[in-house]
Amino acid sequence: MATNKGGRPKKRINFETVDKLCGLHCTGEEIAAFLGIDYDTLNARIKEKYDVGFSEYYKKKKGFGKVSLRRMQWEAARSGNITMLIWLGKQYLGQSDKQEIAHSGGLELTEKFKHLSDEELKEEMQRLDALDDDE
Repeated sequence: MATNKGGRPKKRINFETVDKLCGLHCTGEEIAAFLGIDYDTLNARIKEKYDVGFSEYYKKKKGFGKVSLRRMQWEAARSGNITMLIWLGKQYLGQSDKQEIAHSGGLELTEKFKHLSDEELKEEMQRLDALDDDE
């Protein structure tokens, strides 16, 4: 006959729930709070059952959440979500937003102002700004 050693009875942990919460990238503290236990208790139970600490256990289980998220992203793209199509194109196809900048005559302007002192250059910039304001 088993004798009562005292203390609280062990709270049961549903590891399927723990795995799902890891897949959602919940922290150990969040998972423990959800289960109504202390983080140290969660860590100890994982060590008892799987012979690894929470950190190592979490690394193995969180990958399932990434797979699920990736699947949903591809499904969104396949169903015509333009934003997701663009994002996946950038991530996997090396596509990017390209902005073209028109450049005209910069070298000539540089040569024109090269001889000016800092103070003269400042005055010329103010004069050009005033011309822009008038337009």
